[in-house]
Amino acid sequence: MQDPDFQPPVNPLPPLVALTFLAIAGVEAGLSLGEAGMIGGPGAVGWRLGLIRDYGFSSQIFDWMTANGIWPLWEVLRAFTYPFIHLGFTHALFAMVLLLALGKMVAEVMGPVTFAVIFVGAGAGGAMIYALLLDDPAWLVGAYPSVYGLIGGYSFVMWRQLAGTGAQQYRAFSLIAFLMGIQLIWGVFFEVGTQWVAELIGFFIGFGLCFLLAPGEWARVRNSLRRR
Repeated sequence: MQDPDFQPPVNPLPPLVALTFLAIAGVEAGLSLGEAGMIGGPGAVGWRLGLIRDYGFSSQIFDWMTANGIWPLWEVLRAFTYPFIHLGFTHALFAMVLLLALGKMVAEVMGPVTFAVIFVGAGAGGAMIYALLLDDPAWLVGAYPSVYGLIGGYSFVMWRQLAGTGAQQYRAFSLIAFLMGIQLIWGVFFEVGTQWVAELIGFFIGFGLCFLLAPGEWARVRNSLRRR
């Protein structure tokens, strides 16, 4: 019989966050084990490149679809599949750590549906706007635009909390400012590419979606419009 007063030492993850984490971790585990020669034989070394080619997001393919008005379903799905493929174990590890921390908070505060919409919307929207703004031939992979969308959700929660206490609301954006600062410093010494653009777009999409999805926001917007 379970003790009703028992409190687990670690709060359980919301199911959608756990499933998303397991999907990313499962793909990366298979690829890493294949590259280590533990599964798949010699051909496993090329699994990662094959997945990037088949499921990664390509700005050039998106530009072609936009220019020709042709939208093959398989190519459109790339905007939703690329967050589950990473360039290597470390690349995936940091994304998964951020996903667990920020996804748990967003799902618990605003609900699992809001978490899912932000994760998917920031990832897909970040990729497509990135393709429209830039003409980078490099493949876009990794959960970072989606995770940055969750950072937008976290910033929204902090922004509302600070507003309620009368504190300075700009402090809600400390995390994104810190991460963008790290990107800037890193870019001084190394070639970082343009993926940060998709990540920043993902942040703004995640933050903006909270005005539609966060509990009570629709009522707040309606009341604001009525007062005008």
